[in-house]
Amino acid sequence: MGQLNIPRVVIAGVSSGVGKTTIVTGLLLSLASRGLNVQSYKVGPDYIDPGFHQLASGKNAHNLDTWLVPPSSLTDIFATTAAGNDIAVIEGVMGLYDGGNSGVSSTAAIAKLLKAPVLLVVDAKSMGESAAAVALGFKLYDPKINFAGVIINRLGSPSHKQIVCEAFSRLGIPVIGTVFRNSELALPERHLGLTPVSEQDVAATVAEMGRQMARQVDVDALLSLAKTAGPLAVRPAIAKKGRLLKARIGVAQDEAFTFYYPSSLEILAEFGAELVPFSPLQDKHLPDVDGIVLGGGFPEMFAQQLADNRTMCADIRRAAERGMPIYAECGGLMYLTRQLSDFNGRHYDMAGVIPAICQMQSKLETVGYVETTALTDNVLCAAGDTLRGHEFHFSRMTPIGQEADFPWAFTFKKMRTGAAYQGGYVSENVLASYLHMHFAGNRQAAGRFVEQCAHYKCRQACAGDK
Repeated sequence: MGQLNIPRVVIAGVSSGVGKTTIVTGLLLSLASRGLNVQSYKVGPDYIDPGFHQLASGKNAHNLDTWLVPPSSLTDIFATTAAGNDIAVIEGVMGLYDGGNSGVSSTAAIAKLLKAPVLLVVDAKSMGESAAAVALGFKLYDPKINFAGVIINRLGSPSHKQIVCEAFSRLGIPVIGTVFRNSELALPERHLGLTPVSEQDVAATVAEMGRQMARQVDVDALLSLAKTAGPLAVRPAIAKKGRLLKARIGVAQDEAFTFYYPSSLEILAEFGAELVPFSPLQDKHLPDVDGIVLGGGFPEMFAQQLADNRTMCADIRRAAERGMPIYAECGGLMYLTRQLSDFNGRHYDMAGVIPAICQMQSKLETVGYVETTALTDNVLCAAGDTLRGHEFHFSRMTPIGQEADFPWAFTFKKMRTGAAYQGGYVSENVLASYLHMHFAGNRQAAGRFVEQCAHYKCRQACAGDK
């Protein structure tokens, strides 16, 4: 085993909504403004918060999730992406101890895995000394956590700050930052949380976050704290051989399709894929590719534009008919159906590959970690194989015609409740469902998909020779 020596710190929260993303984004910009090489991470299956990280640091943020990716592989991802940086900043998910069953992939679990000190963000709005009592409970709950201090957020006045800070001082809990309420730092939200950075101009807001965190957080103290993280045992990096290009895979990437883990796409490249980005919104035609990946995102917010681009819809439908391998997750599934119905009940024609319609619902349909079992062979796995992932969607897919005859792709099992149900769509070359997964945790699936694309490429070449 080797060792990774890099200063690192986890910014956790008492709960969701305490301001972790605002604080972390501001700290990343403040650190980068000092000329430091900073790499950020987000705990859990989150696609939106990392976009704000990237604006601040200038680098892709990476997700850390021990349900989606085995702990040893997750440590590999951290070691590879953190190496060569001056500091790693890890934003937590929900509350410090919140995760899947038995705390799987909680912020606390990741902090212990990476042996990183933890700063707890406490929302002091509507609280005085009780804020210190809450933090003390978090500190004592798990003695194995390196609980290093707090950042107090949403203070209302200097007197409010004095009351709260005195309470923390009596408990001997270090206060690294005191952040006052500021409406200028508010970020727009909608049905799945924050609005992605790809759909808005938040550069001025992010810049203000950087200024405020530099003033209200002791960045020098944070750096000193991060340097207390000891060496992390990591597996030696495997030298990568020259990659044999097997297939070109088109990856839908625009404002409607943004939900990708960077290190997940890299696994496809490791297996010999050349990734070719394209836009179902803007491009009139599909690029010259041997397979297609349609990730998640917000097609419901761009339904009219997607529907109006009939040439792209037709290209994708013809590609499916020709036998091109297509893999789609959540928003990609919605795009492949015949019709999408938005929150107002308006209907839009989509690509028409899947004989079903997707309807947006007024309430969240489902959220949480799942395990799927393939009902038949598909482009990612064989019948009976399992894939790990998560679901998070407001839409519902309804088959057209007899539901009993619909070619369901998987049996889904919710890990929190054990509830089982059928979902997704499968044909010989198309696989689409609400499953979001990480190829680093499902490497065989990545390899199989690239091979399927390579076989399609070969078949097309042979057909062209005749």
